[in-house]
Amino acid sequence: MVVLLDQTRLPAEEVELVCTDVPALVEAIRSLAVRGAPLLGLAGAYGVALAAARGYDVTDAAEQLRHARPTAVNLGYGVSRAERAFRVAADGGAGYERAAAAALAEARALHREDAAASERMAAHGLALLGELLPGGGYRVLTHCNTGALVSGGGGTAFGVVRAAHRAGELRRLWVDETRPLLQGARLTAYEAAREGMAYTVLADNAAGSLFAAGEVDAVLIGADRIAADGSVANKIGSYPLAVLARYHHVPFVVVAPMTTVDLETADGGSIEVEQRPGHEVTEFAPPTVPGAGAEPGSGIPVAPLGAQAYNPAFDVTPAELVTAIVTERGVVSPVTGDALAELCSPSPSPREKSRSGNGMMDA
Repeated sequence: MVVLLDQTRLPAEEVELVCTDVPALVEAIRSLAVRGAPLLGLAGAYGVALAAARGYDVTDAAEQLRHARPTAVNLGYGVSRAERAFRVAADGGAGYERAAAAALAEARALHREDAAASERMAAHGLALLGELLPGGGYRVLTHCNTGALVSGGGGTAFGVVRAAHRAGELRRLWVDETRPLLQGARLTAYEAAREGMAYTVLADNAAGSLFAAGEVDAVLIGADRIAADGSVANKIGSYPLAVLARYHHVPFVVVAPMTTVDLETADGGSIEVEQRPGHEVTEFAPPTVPGAGAEPGSGIPVAPLGAQAYNPAFDVTPAELVTAIVTERGVVSPVTGDALAELCSPSPSPREKSRSGNGMMDA
């Protein structure tokens, strides 16, 4: 079985969700009980291991998991790694049980790698903030949720924020509520409170007033897919923040593991953007009511009956609006396709090794 923290029940209660088969795990992914790019990769890998351990068709299980959500590339990556480990063991003459054990070992290896990547991203990101904003006392705006809830470790963008907080350099964390599912207000604020951070939740459309007042020093977000040209897909509302940041000369930094970089997707226009159900916008589902809002009509109507809703889960920010991309290998800045390809190279150049080693941008 795969045991998850049901994120749809937060912050009201911490409830474990037990998935005993792949269809249950697929539903957990689609309902956002488990979410966040790196964690989706882990869920996919463990899902393949679960299918193998229970004697299900691994190929069919992998396909179900791979297509549970379309935008986050990490999901397919995790599925493919565990499936490949199973196939290599099986094709090498191992019995079914040993092949299933190989899939589980690969999922656990990915879990360890993700935790280690979180630590390195936090270190690189904190060093980058020190370079961009000498003097400390950062006022950081973040969007959606990018902490331990999306990772096998400390998270992506929130991991950098946590590092700044523990270094005594975080003055204020501005938390976008992040429509339509309030993943900032429900989840990021939950994590910030547990860390003892000074944080403030704001409506997404209030961010502009903060920039205008000079209250934002940097924007830190995660990513669900980074295309080969450096375009970044992240939770809906990220692109407007990038535009605001550019106008107000505020660094806009993306923090994501290398598993989020997809060199097979040429540009931002090639990223498939998940469309969520319209009732998530036309109805309000109180997070304190378990299951509320899961189906049309189960929430509180906030729009006329029959109102149409546009509800993409993500938007895409072009590379020219991104100050830097922070990964566990180092920092890419300026963000270009060539620089991203260099960072992804299996045999990094001496220049890349230097950049990856100190986490700083190129001069």
